Amino acid sequence: MYEVGKRYLITTDGWFIAPDGEQYRAVFGTLKAVHSSETALGVKTNSRSTNWYVEIGGMMIAGCQIHYVARTDRYSDLEPTVGIEHDGKMKAVRGSMPLIFDADEDCDVDDAA
Repeated sequence: MYEVGKRYLITTDGWFIAPDGEQYRAVFGTLKAVHSSETALGVKTNSRSTNWYVEIGGMMIAGCQIHYVARTDRYSDLEPTVGIEHDGKMKAVRGSMPLIFDADEDCDVDDAA
């Protein structure tokens, strides 16, 4: 069960553009609420749309985009390492940016929670 005020790492089914304008595959932050579409959007969606949303840090994620949810108080903000084949050998190469967006970073979140 999800607990409001606890921190989570949520991976998504696809890339999303975060409030900082960059693309990510996961978000880390403090869970503020799980909303119905009516609460989140102000309209009741039909059966072809998601009907629930997660408010985490300073952003919302549509329930249909959530792939995994992990309860954690920290995450690695290092650039990801990817394997690239070169001359028949695998080489580890650092990516240019992290895949995880910190939704608490620019948001007023109660750290005592």
